[in-house]
Amino acid sequence: MPPRLLLYTRTADYRHDSIPDAVAAVRDLGRFAVEHTEDPADLERPLEGFAAVVFLSTSGDVLTPAGRARLESHVRSGGGFAGVHAAACTEYGWPYYGELLGARFTRHPAHQPGRALVADPAHPATRRLPAVWDFTDEWYDFDHPPGGGARVLLRADETSYDGGGMGADHPLAWCREQGPAGGRVFYTALGHAAGAYRDPLFLAHLNGGLTWAARLTE
Repeated sequence: MPPRLLLYTRTADYRHDSIPDAVAAVRDLGRFAVEHTEDPADLERPLEGFAAVVFLSTSGDVLTPAGRARLESHVRSGGGFAGVHAAACTEYGWPYYGELLGARFTRHPAHQPGRALVADPAHPATRRLPAVWDFTDEWYDFDHPPGGGARVLLRADETSYDGGGMGADHPLAWCREQGPAGGRVFYTALGHAAGAYRDPLFLAHLNGGLTWAARLTE
């Protein structure tokens, strides 16, 4: 059996039209047995059977207190977690989630072409990307560079688009470990539009991040 992913797309704030395309794309990666849900009750059960829990363009408060406890226990015991795009706009009222993700969304300029710069070409999420990657997205700004010993994988080149707000050190994707058992956490800010989930380079980036979080690769 392939490793299991719990793919969560509940929204309590802005909802991305790209969510159905994103869910289909994760299934089509072919690396995982994907269980997709928007029911908070599915996060209240034991999560040990999942290699990783993935928040894909979630928004707002999407977990019950019991679900928060289950997710924290999953990561503390060494389970994987991945966040895609609006996962950084989620659970603002839960301090642990901000610690887990490493940074929180603050704003974005208009959806537009720009350039992502590979900061770490050795990671599975970046190995197949060009050093300078032309892409179109919302180029999220964050409240601070990701903490907790995060390994930055991609940065935004703010000279390539209008409205950047973080300067030269503008992370777009990163990974880190959380808790005593080294639960793996991956986050990418990219993935706003449905077209991203048909882009071979973006799919390679996403696949690499998910396989790393699920411990399918070093």
